[in-house]
Amino acid sequence: MTTYSELVTQIREYTETDSSVLSDTIVDDFIEHTENDLVRQLDIPAFRDYQYTQFTSSNPFLIVPGGTAPTPSSFSVIRSVNVVADLTATDSTGNRSYLEEKDVSFMNEYWPNRNLTGTPKYYTQWDYNSIYVVPTPSSALYFELALSKLDTALSSTDTTSWLGNNAPKALLYGCLVEAFKFLKGPMEMLQTYTQSYAQAVQAVAMQQMGRAQRDDYMHGALRIPRPSFQPQLGSIKPMGGATTGGQ
Repeated sequence: MTTYSELVTQIREYTETDSSVLSDTIVDDFIEHTENDLVRQLDIPAFRDYQYTQFTSSNPFLIVPGGTAPTPSSFSVIRSVNVVADLTATDSTGNRSYLEEKDVSFMNEYWPNRNLTGTPKYYTQWDYNSIYVVPTPSSALYFELALSKLDTALSSTDTTSWLGNNAPKALLYGCLVEAFKFLKGPMEMLQTYTQSYAQAVQAVAMQQMGRAQRDDYMHGALRIPRPSFQPQLGSIKPMGGATTGGQ
């Protein structure tokens, strides 16, 4: 587990600098860049979220929760969109109907007049913070959005995060890569931390995207294969002690 203050201290100790060289603002940039990179590389349960929202009748556009313009603050990728029947603002029950993702050109051809309404069937991400559906909703339908969200960013006010608690090596080594680029440090050190960062990310991915996506009941317990060595023919001794094989 690594808190914000611990990470800042580690970055300065590893680079043998202090706040006069690596200010809080600069270190915060290192942390932000590394956090964003990890979110893009890792598709893990910790970054998944489900949110419920409501369309406005006769309006085919919807701002994604956490996607306030000009840039989203809490989501990274839309995973799926469901229309949910009989849903209320605080209730997640009801029959779900998946919308199919299409590109804008298909949707404009399928439903060229946005003033006409119906039950939505297709969706696309219109821009970075909103989605567009067709047909245009005929009522204020509720939707369930499956999202990949941004992790809580470490800062002096938010001192802990999932990455800090569960992937501290990846977070540290990623920040050190950023730090040595900034400091124009020795190339061998930059290469060392780049390799260490890649290994730490791979370890998290193997755990969260491998083991976390299976269970023992359906897939069986994970086992490490043991190599089986074939004995050389000339070393096999039959009963009586004579060695077989060519003379």
